[in-house]
Amino acid sequence: MKTPAPLALTAPALALSDSDIYERVMSAILDHRLPPGTKLVEDKLASAFGVSRTRIRPVLARLANEQVVTLAPHRGATITQPTEQEAREVFEVRRMIEPTLLALFIASASAADVAQLRQCIDEEETARLAGDMRRAIRLSGDFHLLIAERAGHHTLGRILRELISRTSLILMAYSVAHDRIREEATTCGCVEHRALLDAIRLRDPVEAQRRMRAHLTRLESQLQFTVPVEAPPDVSTLFALAA
Repeated sequence: MKTPAPLALTAPALALSDSDIYERVMSAILDHRLPPGTKLVEDKLASAFGVSRTRIRPVLARLANEQVVTLAPHRGATITQPTEQEAREVFEVRRMIEPTLLALFIASASAADVAQLRQCIDEEETARLAGDMRRAIRLSGDFHLLIAERAGHHTLGRILRELISRTSLILMAYSVAHDRIREEATTCGCVEHRALLDAIRLRDPVEAQRRMRAHLTRLESQLQFTVPVEAPPDVSTLFALAA
């Protein structure tokens, strides 16, 4: 696999906003260029982006709030590394609550809601075929979040939003190589979402719930908890300013 080129920031990038910096760091995380466990040193990030440390801190705080980064006193920030137990617990709880949300969605979903799910699947499939894994992972999560939002159960919806954020980290930490993810997710993952959508269109909650559980079980079964140890990337090089 080719080593991705450093993210060169051109001269106009000196005016990067906090949101721009957040997006670039998040992109590097979701693209596996900053794997779980990588230490994020404020000084190095500030130098790489050409900003002060005070500009980096709210970005790290935002990432920590989304449970993508872990902030520890006197130790700084690192990309969150879920344990195998945490990963399995996340999928276990998702299998508990998502069938309930799905049944509620089917009971009240409008034609527009169903059409929005279909559009989400189409966009996810396009992103995966294009190799845009960051967008694909987000769209996959959006498919599940849309069901939760339209289900009308606010408590379970809030729980699921946190679980999906943690699922993204789990997939980043323990999924197979991107080329294989792209192939399998395009031929299986999106197909499973479409199968779910078929059951939703038929207003068949029992079959839809069965397919949801099977989908989540398959995702969990693809995780590989024995991963090779790699040297952490140098963030200064990764986000190097153009000469």
